[in-house]
Amino acid sequence: MKIKVKNVLVNYIQYGEGKDILLLHGWGQNIEMMKMLGDNFSDRFRITILDFPGFGFSEEPSESWNIKDYADMLEEFINKLDIKKPIIMGHSFGGRVAIRYSADHVVEKIVLFGSPCVREDTELPLNVKILKGIKKLPGMDKIGEFAKNFIGSRDYKAASPIMRQTLVNVVNEDLSKYAKEIDCPTLLIWGENDLEAPVSDAKILESIMVDAALIVLPGTHYAYIENLGQVVNILNNFI
Repeated sequence: MKIKVKNVLVNYIQYGEGKDILLLHGWGQNIEMMKMLGDNFSDRFRITILDFPGFGFSEEPSESWNIKDYADMLEEFINKLDIKKPIIMGHSFGGRVAIRYSADHVVEKIVLFGSPCVREDTELPLNVKILKGIKKLPGMDKIGEFAKNFIGSRDYKAASPIMRQTLVNVVNEDLSKYAKEIDCPTLLIWGENDLEAPVSDAKILESIMVDAALIVLPGTHYAYIENLGQVVNILNNFI
């Protein structure tokens, strides 16, 4: 199914009956990455999963977005589908959107899988330092985009120009102040070997939220899939 939201055609699925669970996928992913989770709860919940604009079968925005743009889109999406006080589960980027949205809206509960929301200043990698130095040389200001194709992340390389800028926007925002405003029960499920969102990030997030608990499982950034059976049991007790 598709619906026009924030001037973008958004692809989504909705199934099951009961209280609302809204599932939000990570960057570069799509509905299928969350459906394997949602299928376990459709016997007693109404499950809604969308392809974020720019991913899956949803349209790409006409200009770059930031986290607030995605949160505003989610607000309009939720209102149009008459979703009431949902339980929101988000992986990685989807969790960041969940944090931004939930700071301003009433939700039942939140589950975050490997969702880094606190940004700390870190030492730049050597290759990035070199690029920044080269760009300052006379006549080399246009090398940036060319060089990024070689030193950028996999996600950055795979994205269109609009989504590349969107990626820069969303990963550079510190969401600490929004996380602190959320008072609903929040469960953080992390992989102990997550290199994209280290457990140390989760511990900081747990410490600044009003009502959050952290569970660390074996696995990587996709620990919620790698331990799907255990995660479903945990969530059954939480929701």
